[in-house]
Parts: sequence; C-alpha cells; structure tokens
Amino acid sequence: MTDYVVPVRNVRTRRIAFSYPTGGLSRHYVQGDLVMSHAVAVLSAMFPEGEDFFVRAVKRYADRVTDPELKPQVKGFIGQEVTHGREHRALNDRLREMGYPTRLVDRFTHLLMIRTDRLVPDRFQLAVTAALEHYTATVAERLLTSPEAQELLGDTEVRSMLLWHALEESEHKAVAFDVYRQTGGSERLRIGTMYLVNVLFVPIVVGFTALSLLGDRASYNPVRLVRSLAALRHSPFLARIVLEHLRAYNHSGFHPDDYDAADLLDRWKTELFGAEGVLTDHLK
Repeated sequence: MTDYVVPVRNVRTRRIAFSYPTGGLSRHYVQGDLVMSHAVAVLSAMFPEGEDFFVRAVKRYADRVTDPELKPQVKGFIGQEVTHGREHRALNDRLREMGYPTRLVDRFTHLLMIRTDRLVPDRFQLAVTAALEHYTATVAERLLTSPEAQELLGDTEVRSMLLWHALEESEHKAVAFDVYRQTGGSERLRIGTMYLVNVLFVPIVVGFTALSLLGDRASYNPVRLVRSLAALRHSPFLARIVLEHLRAYNHSGFHPDDYDAADLLDRWKTELFGAEGVLTDHLK
C-alpha cells in the first residue's frame, strides 16, 4: 500500500502537568466504584513502561519514514508518549501511597517490555505498538464520546489527566500504524500480532486487578464487591461498540482513520485547551 497518502494531522506535544496532593483523592476515586478504581490504577501503572516501549519501537524506524506529513507526526507522537509516561508516573506514585500496587505492576511491565525488546524482532515490536495503540485509542474515544464514561471519573484531577491523555491518544492513533505500514509491515503480521495481544493483554489486566483487589479491605465486603462486579456488565467501556471497534483491527485493509474523530478532537481541544479551556491552567 505504498500509494497511501498520509493525511495532515496536528500531533503536537503539550507541556502540561497535573498534581495529586495528599488527601486530594478518595480511596476509591472512580466515583466510589471498587473494581473500576483498581482497574484504572492497574492500567495507569502499565502506561509508563508501555509508553517507553512504544517510543523505542517507533524510533527504530523513524529514519526510514520519508513521507513529509508523517515525519512531524512521528516527532509529535514521541513527545506525547514521553509526556504521558511522566504524568502517569506522578499519578502512580500517589496511587501507591493510597495502597494500590502500582510499583509491582510497573516492575512487571518493565520486565515484560525489556524481554520483548531483547527476544523479538524490531518489526514485531512495531506491530505490537500499533496493536496496543488501537486499544488505547478505542478506550480513549469511548471516554471522549460517552457521558456515562466521563461521569465515572467524577471531577477529580484523575479525570482531567485521563481526558487530556484520551485526546492525545486519539490525535496520534494512526502514527505507529502508518510507520509500520510505510516501512514494509505486512497485513499478516499486523493481524496475527493483534490476536496475540488479545490473548495476553486482557488476562494480564484482569489478573493484576484481582491481585490489587485482594489487598483492599473493602473487597472483603461481599455486598460491595458483588455490586461493583455486577456494574461492569453496564460499563460504557465494555459496550458492544467498543468490542466492535477493537475487532475491526483484524479486518484486512483496516486503518485507524476508518473511525473519523476529527469533530471529536476539535470539540475536546476547544473544551480542554481553548480560550476558556478547563485545562489551560495546567499548561506550562
């Protein structure tokens, strides 16, 4: 697909910082939901090492990118991912102080990513990056489109940080994919890699969420635990549209831009960083 023309995308690095003062978050900060609070903590703990892996995977192929539109997008992708990792580390430190096992999850992710670096080809690492970027973009765009998903996060600093992260994940959702495709990545490897990611990623997240719950005294209240687990059936992040979006990656000829998010991005860039944006005071 060498005739594909990369569209103009504004993938920019924002200098931003969030703070989590002691006492600023309740123990179960996702609107009091037990399971979701632990699940978000686990995902946050996986992000820094995961983002570092993505950056390394894309950097290895950056000098092979010749498309004049894609080159600056790669630079923006790297800048955004580095910033995401830094901000999630700050959140993870605060969550660890609150009793979440973010350090354990971070160390596991580090070992997994480093071993992947050493044991598998660079092309496969880039395919993994493109696959996981589809996961993050799918969840991000669900957060940005679903009032129910936004409501789960209340009005805490975690909500602000995740909305910013979601905006940028949607902005750069096609960058790693385009680097993979424009540097000779095959459809067979791309799709096969996603099947492997599906087999490994979800069980890892579920397993660490269960482990995290075991360390929380509130989990031993059977009524509260059952109610929280039951609520997952109606979670906006497990809606059919999310699952369909994830599965679309396995179709031959798929591209992240098949899901046009231009209007969504315009709306949230204005809401978060416009003249009266709610996060303009977070920019450095």
